[in-house]
Amino acid sequence: MELRSTGTLKSLFVPGGVLLLVAVILLSGGFLSISAAAVDFYYYLVFAGGILLSWRFHSSRVLFALIMLLLGHRAIEFFSAGRAIAIGPGRIAFEAIAFLLPINFIVLSLGHERGLSIPAVTPRLVLLFLESVFVAVLCRPGEMTGPAFLHVAFLHRSLFHWTKIPQLALLAFAAAFVVLLVRLLLYGKPLESGLLWSLVATFLGLQANAVDRIAIAYWATAGLLLAASIIENTYVLAYHDELTSLPARRAFNEALLRLEAPYSIAVVDIDHFKSFNDTYGHDTGDQVLSMVASRLSRVSGGGEAFRVGGEEFSILFAGKSMKEVVPHLDSLRSVIQESRFQVRSTPERRSAPRGAGRRMEDKQSTARRKPGRPRSLPAEASLSGLSVTVSIGVAEPGPKMREVEQVIQAADKALYRAKKAGRNRVETSGESRSRAAKRSIA
Repeated sequence: MELRSTGTLKSLFVPGGVLLLVAVILLSGGFLSISAAAVDFYYYLVFAGGILLSWRFHSSRVLFALIMLLLGHRAIEFFSAGRAIAIGPGRIAFEAIAFLLPINFIVLSLGHERGLSIPAVTPRLVLLFLESVFVAVLCRPGEMTGPAFLHVAFLHRSLFHWTKIPQLALLAFAAAFVVLLVRLLLYGKPLESGLLWSLVATFLGLQANAVDRIAIAYWATAGLLLAASIIENTYVLAYHDELTSLPARRAFNEALLRLEAPYSIAVVDIDHFKSFNDTYGHDTGDQVLSMVASRLSRVSGGGEAFRVGGEEFSILFAGKSMKEVVPHLDSLRSVIQESRFQVRSTPERRSAPRGAGRRMEDKQSTARRKPGRPRSLPAEASLSGLSVTVSIGVAEPGPKMREVEQVIQAADKALYRAKKAGRNRVETSGESRSRAAKRSIA
């Protein structure tokens, strides 16, 4: 997965980093005098609202992260009796939970979202139960110190005089931070951002003695960051295509409202896409869409690509004339044609009744053997490597085309001419023949 600098940086700091920064300023800068009642209200509101949100949107990972934080904090508070953590069961609970929490963050980050079905939630429930039993056994009455491994010293203790968190737990937090940061940089998903900043807020809560008023506010902030990731994820799903990560039709429609002449609109369509799906299966079709989208996202000339439906994409060039963007579009067409990727040697068989995959395969084979059926796949396609091409139509506003809808229609007509003229070419509006791209040999 390729890193997209602007989008990655935004997903790294918005909204999680910004929310946590505000919390740190308010809680440590002395700008507000927050009462204990207000902190408690904030705490219970966040966790109750977060749990309801995660249940409503079937986000099992956020739900279990919230439950994990709630149980961890309440356990420390229970065994310490709400007092400063120094020795005894409260200290043991603090050490054990400080070690377990970052491990759980890693587990939740690496796990897949499987909804709230019984098979999906059972392993996580079992994990939370076993951890609860583990902490309860360690903190049984009469115990004054926990197992030696929880407070083992890898380095001289004087180096860690600034914290009460044991070195083993600090190592676990560092490992969790690296894992979550890498996953966020790779995938840029809102949940990865929520988990990362929630981990940092949890660390600050433990650092603030875990049960103090400021610490409780940090625990609540950790829950707020997780709840915010659900809202951010809903926004991303509404405005971005999940398969290709490109902005989707809703984002495209809003971008059209901001356009002012001069501008150009290009319509891009994958050639023979239905044949790829019929021949290699929908999984390969998805690979084709993702590959083309990754090239479109890097179009030169200041263009912004959108997936508007199926195998069709649009590119907006704000402030650019049609003449200016044609070379960039032709370069894009050439880059896509020269790209190759591997496909598997057998058609996919989706989850279907037994024998359905073979019947579908037989139907496709029979259909391909029908006399007179034109071969629609390009010659470059093979099981060892697949090459795809795109056709592009582009238009700009003019004396007879002042409305955006008219420009889009003109680009669609140009695309139709590109298809009719042999595909794998760029056509501009108002022309009767291709003016920009000759088909190149792979």
